[in-house]
Amino acid sequence: MHKVFVFGTLKEGFPNFKTNKGIRYRGDFKTKERYPLYLVGERFSPWLVLQSGEGYPVKGQVFEVSDNVLAEMDALERITAVDGYRKVSVPVICLESGDEINVLAYGKPPEMLQSVEVMQELAGEYGLEHAALYRSRSAT
Repeated sequence: MHKVFVFGTLKEGFPNFKTNKGIRYRGDFKTKERYPLYLVGERFSPWLVLQSGEGYPVKGQVFEVSDNVLAEMDALERITAVDGYRKVSVPVICLESGDEINVLAYGKPPEMLQSVEVMQELAGEYGLEHAALYRSRSAT
């Protein structure tokens, strides 16, 4: 099993949650480091930019997932595509207990920002009001 930190459309109750067939792990979490979090492009995709020390701690949820579910998430996040997300290991902190764990997360390298339009910078949390703007790749 793998622990995956989700901060955007893969969160429980959000547009791509159907792909997340994992088991929710404890409470809510935030990244130990600060990261920029943006809504990007005409699809308003949430991007956690892998530039630690910038932005805010990013809030999200952690799920325990099987190899098969992780492969489905990898496909959704297009980790093998040139413009896809990168799967990295990051430390997160449980907001309720203060426990720190290392998890997998999907983020974008900072250089990818140069070729996209940033629609909005978020203060560390992707909410339902942001998800309402999101357009899935299949819908475009």
